[in-house]
Amino acid sequence: MTPGRRSERGFTLIELLISLGIVAFMMMLAWQTTSAAIFTRKNLAFEQERDQEIRVAMNRMVKDLGSAYLSANEDQSLVERRTLFVGKSDGKVDELRFSTMAHEVLWADANESEQTVVTYYAEEDPDDRGKTNLLRKELRRMPDPLDSQAQTPAEVDLLIRDVESVKFEYWDWKDKSWKERWDSTQADAERSRLPTRVRITVEVGIDRGDDHEVVKYITQARLSMQEELKFFTN
Repeated sequence: MTPGRRSERGFTLIELLISLGIVAFMMMLAWQTTSAAIFTRKNLAFEQERDQEIRVAMNRMVKDLGSAYLSANEDQSLVERRTLFVGKSDGKVDELRFSTMAHEVLWADANESEQTVVTYYAEEDPDDRGKTNLLRKELRRMPDPLDSQAQTPAEVDLLIRDVESVKFEYWDWKDKSWKERWDSTQADAERSRLPTRVRITVEVGIDRGDDHEVVKYITQARLSMQEELKFFTN
């Protein structure tokens, strides 16, 4: 075998190694591009699903609050009123309990009406103690005057998963200002009346790779009634 042929074979082997290296590099780039596209698509789908969940929940709250009401035709000496509007600002998630006419009767001849009491409150996620969920509790009917609301049958729904914070603010049409608390049952400025509007602010966390971003959603509910309903009989 001549020296020239040995040189030619060695050059062909080097070309083969270089070609394999180029192909391997191109395959690595293609894999990285495909992986990034799949990761982006999954994140986008999750964010869209999350966005839809929050918007549906906030629309539900706006509907509930839009039909909030108080009634003067009950025993005013009761410690626990049947109709009320009580908003508490404690911790990262505010609590709000109010009477509303937004209940939907789903069964014929049910012992129910459109009147109910709805409560929004926070609770730890049963599967992950590090997360907080926003729940919605709705009584199936108005509580009996002799019973507490805790004794009345109710439905509890998961409204928003894994919230960072939930804040309710109340527009006082007399003071022309936003308030962080409201209590229609106490002998103070809000007794026997409702706010004109309720501003709802929800913050949720979204993870994008190594980044954790807090996204804020804000909406307002306009209440149809501000003062107690009063019925007079002859």
